[in-house]
Amino acid sequence: MNLLPKNTKEFASTEYWEQFFRKRGERSFEWYGGYLELCGVLHKYIKPKDKVLVVGCGNSELSERLYDAGCQNLSNIDVSEVVIRQMSERNASRRPIMTFQLMDVTQTTFSDSHFQAVLDKGTLDAILTDTEARTLETVHKMFSEIGRVLQCGGRYVCVSLAQAHVLETLVRQFSQGGWMVRVHQISEGSNKESGSKFPMPVFVFVMTKVRQVPGFPQVLEMMSDEEGVKPVRCKSPEELMEAVKERQRYALLKTRLNQNQSSQEVSLDLCDGDTDKSRYTFYVVDSPTIRLAHSNHFAIFIIPHGRETEWLFGSEKGRKQLAGSVGFRRLIIVALHRDQQYDGMEAIQAELSAKVLELAPPGLPDNQQVPFLSAGADIGIRTVQYRGKSQLSGEYVVEDVKGDGTSYFRRLIFLSNQNVVQSEARLLPTSGQKKKKKDKKKMTQQNPSEGSTPLTQRVIDKSYLCCEHHKAMISGLSLLANKGLLPENPISVLVIGLGGGSLSLFIHDYFLGSRVEAVEIDLSVLDVACQWFGFSQDERMAVHIEDGLVHINNLAEKGVPGYDVVMFDVDSKDSSVGMSCPPPAFVERGFLQNVRKILKDDGIFILNLVCRDPVLRNQVVKVLHEDFPLIYAQKIEEEVNEILFCRPILEKKLSASELIESAKNMEKHLRKPGVLWDPSYNLADMLKSVKIV
Repeated sequence: MNLLPKNTKEFASTEYWEQFFRKRGERSFEWYGGYLELCGVLHKYIKPKDKVLVVGCGNSELSERLYDAGCQNLSNIDVSEVVIRQMSERNASRRPIMTFQLMDVTQTTFSDSHFQAVLDKGTLDAILTDTEARTLETVHKMFSEIGRVLQCGGRYVCVSLAQAHVLETLVRQFSQGGWMVRVHQISEGSNKESGSKFPMPVFVFVMTKVRQVPGFPQVLEMMSDEEGVKPVRCKSPEELMEAVKERQRYALLKTRLNQNQSSQEVSLDLCDGDTDKSRYTFYVVDSPTIRLAHSNHFAIFIIPHGRETEWLFGSEKGRKQLAGSVGFRRLIIVALHRDQQYDGMEAIQAELSAKVLELAPPGLPDNQQVPFLSAGADIGIRTVQYRGKSQLSGEYVVEDVKGDGTSYFRRLIFLSNQNVVQSEARLLPTSGQKKKKKDKKKMTQQNPSEGSTPLTQRVIDKSYLCCEHHKAMISGLSLLANKGLLPENPISVLVIGLGGGSLSLFIHDYFLGSRVEAVEIDLSVLDVACQWFGFSQDERMAVHIEDGLVHINNLAEKGVPGYDVVMFDVDSKDSSVGMSCPPPAFVERGFLQNVRKILKDDGIFILNLVCRDPVLRNQVVKVLHEDFPLIYAQKIEEEVNEILFCRPILEKKLSASELIESAKNMEKHLRKPGVLWDPSYNLADMLKSVKIV
């Protein structure tokens, strides 16, 4: 038998409910959960001695169960004559004090301030089916009547699904003077008593009527569903509504995850309830192709501090690979946030155990222990060394982190894009530093994972290039001469984009005949590079604080080619474009003509291109070819970056073996005895898959 209306407007129709209860008979119908789901909240606001008005009672057992629990002074009203007769007959002998009356909630016959509580389970949702003027007028009458019959200090307790228009109307109305508003989340999914199922969570809104006192603060609170946790005080109605919507989004996400496993990754943030700041980021990765065994349903992987930007943890492809390698059907990968205190792996496990089980896959055996995994024995180390704010790029931090093994790194992170490392430098122990054994032992006992040299006593490793695309750009310098560029050869280099300065510093320190000019639009970035990344200027290194577009256009006006190398390593702030590096204006024809003008005929233009749109990428290459007839391209493995080496004259095209030999020759001269060199890469490898485009 189909008891659902044809459209939602029928919910506000008296005729619909008459027909509904005739068909339903005396069997109770529990909207949004029964007594067992709701009693924990209801008994906080409805006391045994309270006079309670239940509006739109229907044939729910809720009033009967409240009566049996000691709340007997109950007046029930409904617009359905059928249901009022049924409920009166059902309760006449067993619950004589409780009454049932045929009455419209918008026009009751009760006296002013007669009740301590008004209970509404689904009635507002049934009336407020749309936002038409007539509907809103009816709802306004309902709210006015509830306010009239409630005593000061009385509570309007409204159980609702909080659909968007209902939420907006309810919160706007009662966030005005004279009311305090609290919101509880009750349940998600099906309730045990009625078997009814909703994909959205159920909320209980508690509006407490108070005397209007000048200066009395607005009280809007989102209550926690955990015992002993303080409610979140919201600053505005908008903030409270957003808190409710966030609970709804989370419920939908869980419903989606519980329905089936899919190949699409799901992510969400968990916030600290006291500060409302993000504390964890969850990435839920399913691997449906993994053969299911009793013990490999579900696991949690904790990313150590500071390693969330690594490809394996910071990219969707990397996380998919990680999930497949650990061999679980569902893996939740957890990133830890800066500015949050964590007391070790055991404390994190205790904090997350209940929350991650909410995201467990369907079919997880009862009482199965969920393993917590990580990339190391501890949760890593992250130390924020400096905070600042750029007028151009917003807030940023300089932080030191422990990498894989015993390595430490310093990073510049713009908080508007926290998962991207703007600049990174490797930290080395101060040379010649000797520590007393006693001091070393003492420090190791205090923090054995931090090693024997404090971060404050470490120096920048200027041989280290953090980015694979920086290594490829350096390798491209071997294209300047068929036999490879010798470090002593005089070359003039223009680098657009400074960052922490590692690329410019490497050229300055290892190509001793070089004269480097860097252009950086953000003065704050230069300050950070000098203070925290070991950057400095001298007679061979100069920085221009200027827009790179303006700087090159001004140089082109002078008309004298002056540079052997021009490098672009600048990102775009416009995320709506399919190309994140460089900004589109840097690859327009007119500007590229000016790049060609300032470049010597035997020079090279090196471009870091990050473009996810293949059509746009091909357009960029086509425009480049109009001024640079010979272009070599090196794709960076496991990254979107592609390095384009652009020559302004059509010369002999070098084969891959010739390019690799040229890079080997250049590196042989760069790696000198007594000069620090990063052994983790060699320049020839960076050109092993170079192609002509």
